[in-house]
Amino acid sequence: MKTTVELNESLFEEAKRYAVQHRITLRAVLESALHDYLKQQGTVTAPFRMRRATFAGHGLQAGIQEGDWNSIRSHLYEGQGG
Repeated sequence: MKTTVELNESLFEEAKRYAVQHRITLRAVLESALHDYLKQQGTVTAPFRMRRATFAGHGLQAGIQEGDWNSIRSHLYEGQGG
């Protein structure tokens, strides 16, 4: 596949010199460098997924309404001096 890439001039000259010294093409130098860079970055992993952590039960306790944080807090600290 052909593409155009803009490189810093000194980096380009260094890569060309390397290719000449090692008797390989500039394309081979660039492909090898890109391959090594991607390999060094590691493989792409699946995004983090939280494991399912449910508890046995039958929903909210009697007298508790979802979203009523004052009654939930009171229930939590009942008998604990809170």
